[in-house]
Amino acid sequence: QVQLVESGGELVQVGGSLRLSCAASGRTFLPFRMGWFRQAPGKEREFVAAIAWSDASTAYSDSARGRFTVSRDNYKNMMYLQMNNLTPEDTAVYYCATRNLYGGGLEAAAYDNWGPGTQVTVSS
Repeated sequence: QVQLVESGGELVQVGGSLRLSCAASGRTFLPFRMGWFRQAPGKEREFVAAIAWSDASTAYSDSARGRFTVSRDNYKNMMYLQMNNLTPEDTAVYYCATRNLYGGGLEAAAYDNWGPGTQVTVSS
């Protein structure tokens, strides 16, 4: 069983930056893809960014592209999300997730394991 734990969320001002981390543990950790999602109060969980574990190819939502960068460290079983130029619209609980099997889409339903989330609040 894979366990995921996010960290790095905090209160930051508009235009600031944060780096989120996702630590994975488990007897055998070899996902196909890892992803970042977020959920704001009253809204559905939405895709932010994803990275393939093998070749580090990435995908981003329109709102994240150009401001956020997803990366991973295979040796440490870690994934990161560098977020720059934050706006109040980025305020949400951020979750990391893994998809074990090859293929699938970027939507939340395609992912198998989830962390508990970390709160990011951007104040204006």
